[in-house]
Amino acid sequence: MPHPKHRFSQTRTAKRRTHDSLEKAQLTTCSNCGAQVMYHHVCPECGYYRGKLAIEKNAEA
Repeated sequence: MPHPKHRFSQTRTAKRRTHDSLEKAQLTTCSNCGAQVMYHHVCPECGYYRGKLAIEKNAEA
């Protein structure tokens, strides 16, 4: 089995891993109910998106 001829330096490894970190989710408040919602997503609480009803929610739950 072949093996690497040279060891990668710590700097080279760190440069490759700069893009591996996680980012916080971008949250905003729903204009209809005030719940926390991710950008460009329908509000899971009321079903509104950009001031319009996108999903009808059942009153049973």
